[in-house]
Amino acid sequence: MKRLITPVLALAVCVAYTQQLETSNTKTLETMQKQDKAAIETLLQTYKKSLNTSDAKLAQSLYTNDGVFMPTEAPSAIGQENILKSYEFIFTQIQLNIEFYIDEITVEGDFAFAVTSSKGTTLIHATGDTIPEANRELFVFEKVNGDWKIARYMFNKTEPRQ
Repeated sequence: MKRLITPVLALAVCVAYTQQLETSNTKTLETMQKQDKAAIETLLQTYKKSLNTSDAKLAQSLYTNDGVFMPTEAPSAIGQENILKSYEFIFTQIQLNIEFYIDEITVEGDFAFAVTSSKGTTLIHATGDTIPEANRELFVFEKVNGDWKIARYMFNKTEPRQ
């Protein structure tokens, strides 16, 4: 009987320890995902600031070195230098005043994506007209040296042009 009790007891201890480790690992993963999501939300707020202040260098700094910016009705900008040129050109044409609304953030390891929408106004420098601005956006993020960066960004208009 003693021979049977010892292995059963050892097995029970191992099972209990494994369950405790799994619970601990799950809590650690949940905490890390919450931290990652909070960091991405902060990144999106900084990106909004770059748009609303027409700060092309700030926008550029939020991208990975091989990042891709895919604006509506314009060519893709690939890499840091082209991203900077694209934002500089855009900001010579318009002034944005928008707010971001985060619909979803999903984190998987060193990659994440966010689905957002934005709404506000656009001042067209050439005419002085201010028009409504509304978009839906898809961001793909990559964690680089511990920091989240925009790896890919695409948006399109949700309201017809006037």
